[in-house]
Amino acid sequence: MLNMRRREFISLLGGAAVAWPRVARGQLKPAIIGVLGSGSAQSSAFLIDALKEGMNENGLTEGRDYVLDVRWAEGDYTHFAALAFELLERKSSVIIVTTIAAARAAQQVARATPIVMTGLIDPVGVGLIASLARPGNNTTGISNMIQDVSAKGLELIREVAPTAKTIAALFNPNNPGSRLILEDVRSQAAKLGMTIQPIEFKGSAVLDATLESAAGRDALLVVADSTLLDLGDRIAGLALRHRLATFSSIPEFTDVGALVGYGPSRRDSYRRAATYVKKVLEGAKPADIPVEQPTLIELSINMQTARALGIVIPDALLARAERVIE
Repeated sequence: MLNMRRREFISLLGGAAVAWPRVARGQLKPAIIGVLGSGSAQSSAFLIDALKEGMNENGLTEGRDYVLDVRWAEGDYTHFAALAFELLERKSSVIIVTTIAAARAAQQVARATPIVMTGLIDPVGVGLIASLARPGNNTTGISNMIQDVSAKGLELIREVAPTAKTIAALFNPNNPGSRLILEDVRSQAAKLGMTIQPIEFKGSAVLDATLESAAGRDALLVVADSTLLDLGDRIAGLALRHRLATFSSIPEFTDVGALVGYGPSRRDSYRRAATYVKKVLEGAKPADIPVEQPTLIELSINMQTARALGIVIPDALLARAERVIE
């Protein structure tokens, strides 16, 4: 009788194991989830928190089901290849990438490791994947529409400052997507009778001098880039010192002092990326998982900055904002 019960139990257990997802079936230790971060641990903490929130929403508990291994480039994109190799040596089950340069490095170094994007600019156009519907390789995740909404920032500048003509555009030349966005912005500016003055980001050590070169312009447009987001508090502070109203397609920029942000939420992209991590851990192939685009385009306005600059935000614009920082 005891032997019969033992056999029945083993049979039942074996049947249940077939139905268990990979994240639980036979897993003796948590999966290692590598992250290639472009900035620093301190400035990007809120994004990592959003990723963990998404993992929890997907039933994945840190320490039990996964451990994060985050490698930071500290703003130097040339470090990504070495950092990706470190994650490969650690036998990461998935590598999460936060910018185009990180994705390219991971694709070159870890060709067989699933890669999940956290809201990258035009991944088809820059050659990371074959299409949004069928990526076709080891990369999937979240795209964004920043290349489509960045030019909208100029229209917002026109609403806030109708007489603005010369706009300084701060961009990271090491980010291929930034150059694409800059081209779109220039095209839109010509239609609006504006002139764009590109300002190259040359490193955090010379950021003060970089922003000083934008002084005297009518506004500052920060072209979306993870490194610039990490330096957002310094950029916003320097812009305020030079009496520059700052606009960005990263809505979270207003949290550190930019005047207006309009674009897909970075927090939301990181949180949603966790869904892809779970799918991959359960055995899905990245090549077959469609890439998602943002479902929320957020308009955020910082009224503290507006008051400091003596700018009156139109009531109609305030009414459209998802977030107003008082």
